[in-house]
Amino acid sequence: MAATQSTITERPGRSSNGWLVLGIGLVVELAGIGLIVLGATRTNVPLIVAGVVPAVLAVVALAGLVLVEPNQARVLQLLGGSYSGTLREPGLRWMNPLNTRRKISTRIRNLETGKAKVNDADGNPIEISAVIVWQVQDTARAVFDVDDFEEFVAVQTEAAVRHIAGSYPYDAGADEMSLRQNADEITTKLSEEVAERVRSAGVHVVESRINQLAYAPEIAQAMLRRQQAGAVIAAREQIVMGAVGMVGAALDQLEQEHTVELDEERKAAMVSNLLVVLCGDQGAQPVVNTGSLYQ
Repeated sequence: MAATQSTITERPGRSSNGWLVLGIGLVVELAGIGLIVLGATRTNVPLIVAGVVPAVLAVVALAGLVLVEPNQARVLQLLGGSYSGTLREPGLRWMNPLNTRRKISTRIRNLETGKAKVNDADGNPIEISAVIVWQVQDTARAVFDVDDFEEFVAVQTEAAVRHIAGSYPYDAGADEMSLRQNADEITTKLSEEVAERVRSAGVHVVESRINQLAYAPEIAQAMLRRQQAGAVIAAREQIVMGAVGMVGAALDQLEQEHTVELDEERKAAMVSNLLVVLCGDQGAQPVVNTGSLYQ
């Protein structure tokens, strides 16, 4: 999914030290109030006007003060229209009083998707949810390219989780990637897809991880039995392979040391007995032969 191209990108907004403006503004404001009071007591209209003008100008100037907190930004718009820049430097800043400002958090946030019921690549219904760690990287795109960037991130993240869940089987063989066995690779692909989807909103994905993955309740028992059967078969294969190796080694050692001479029929019988002993679920019951080897 290609990100939407935007003509607006974040740029620094013009500002200056707010403490200096605050000090000068308060002095001018107090001076204007003093002139107004003095003119009122003397019924001197020019003196009152001389006090009103600096008092009003001081109020307008003080309206340009804005406090920027750490890991916070202020998106500026001239009279609520054109983009004027973004303030990121923390502290008391002064900007054009005609600019409106919108507060945007640039802190790292967690988003946990709801439990989604999706069919995996094999058509089996599964339940999956994920956690996405993200933060706003471009405040201008977050404000102007989408209506609500938080809702946009939530919707696009859920869409990415559903797409990833439907692209791979829940469980697969050794040569095929699956959701359960290849968690690291799957979360990497999930991070890449979410990052691509939310890039148009100026959002950076820090990391993602799947925090819940299971078969849907209606097939969970059947799939559990299938997994158990697969585990039993794999264990049996290991037992048989080991037993065959042990029997072969025993026959080779008997022949090398000339402990006993066995014809082909007796070798087959010995192999059969050893395999029964080694591969059986229960301990073998020994049979004592009181006659000869061929009786």
